[in-house]
Amino acid sequence: MTVVNLEEMGRQAREIAAVLGRLGMEKKKEGLCGASRQLLDGTQEILKANEEDVAAAVKKGMAPGLVDRLRLDGGRVKAMADGLLKVAELDDPIGEVVSMKPRPNGLLIGQKRVPLGVVGIIYEARPNVTADAFGLCFKTGNAVILKGGSDALKSNRAIVECIRRGLVETGIPGNALQLIESTDRESTRKFMCMDKYLDVLIPRGGAGLIRAVVENSTVPVIETGTGNCHVFVDESADFDMALNIIENAKTQRIGVCNACESLIVHSGIAAEFLPRLKEVLDRHQVEVRADWRAREVVPEFKAAVPEDWGTEYLDYIVSLKVVDCLDEAVRHINKYNTGHSEAIVTSDYGNAGRFLDEVDAAAVYVNASTRFTDGFEFGFGAEIGISTQKLHARGPMGLLALTSTKYVIYGSGQVRE
Repeated sequence: MTVVNLEEMGRQAREIAAVLGRLGMEKKKEGLCGASRQLLDGTQEILKANEEDVAAAVKKGMAPGLVDRLRLDGGRVKAMADGLLKVAELDDPIGEVVSMKPRPNGLLIGQKRVPLGVVGIIYEARPNVTADAFGLCFKTGNAVILKGGSDALKSNRAIVECIRRGLVETGIPGNALQLIESTDRESTRKFMCMDKYLDVLIPRGGAGLIRAVVENSTVPVIETGTGNCHVFVDESADFDMALNIIENAKTQRIGVCNACESLIVHSGIAAEFLPRLKEVLDRHQVEVRADWRAREVVPEFKAAVPEDWGTEYLDYIVSLKVVDCLDEAVRHINKYNTGHSEAIVTSDYGNAGRFLDEVDAAAVYVNASTRFTDGFEFGFGAEIGISTQKLHARGPMGLLALTSTKYVIYGSGQVRE
């Protein structure tokens, strides 16, 4: 992809954004339903392309958790299509008047929700992001330019072709969604500097990708973070509940950002709880990297090194630390977490409240798995990513995160003295 191609894509996106911003609710719904239909009709086309991507990824030695993110099957394609239908049924935020108040001089001053304009997204080998990103951007009247990882190029291309067919058949310009197919670093660098065309850039992927975008982009960035998510088992925890939550949070899908990567256990229950924890994790062949106090109880645990406390493994590995109190657990979490999702398992109402108040993260749970940090689970229909920053958006980013507001002022001839 040359610089000229990128410029042309940016120019087209800017033109299309003006059109999309004026689409009514019914036309957007029609476009999303058309895109959903074409995804289902093109399932075999998409799966064939994905098989080639997965085979190449396995051959090059991609980690199992990342291969799982890359792999599609009929169910996952249907989930993408269903996701577009769910977005189609959500309330349209564009045009909503957020507030309207009279001033003493008779002016009515309010805020109206509007699209951001052109959204750029850089992401790694997760083909489902392609459909989710399109759906949310389109629903909010934004044009979107995608730069997916090279490992998923064929899958992304097939998905984009299906979606664009669905748009065109409903009379909507296919360039509402564009895919940068170049895999060289120079095109990525140029994309990050397209502030003439892009209103916002959203990175989705590992720590290296996110850091590179934040450090090199001249476009405003919404930072979606990696997930070093903790589960703290308090002294008053119900053991069965804690083990069930940990098993789900760690092993249901290992390659996702809301999976548990770190465990903390209160010292008052360590002798009784840790052997049972080992039994559960052994069923899934999870390697536990533990501190010396945990290994005094279960010598089979592997010794942790300092780097383990801050690592997002995306694998069948988890770190484990034993602490003496809630304060120590909170300090450890706030030092090593990535601002994503943190959980406490407890029967102590006071400790639950303190954990919610004192842990600094986008999503904080009491007696539930961190795996719920997800746009679908939060009722957003889909998500564009999970923001770990504190400006504009935080946590799962649904439709509202892809909008801005502008002031609208009604007068009756007022002039300022």
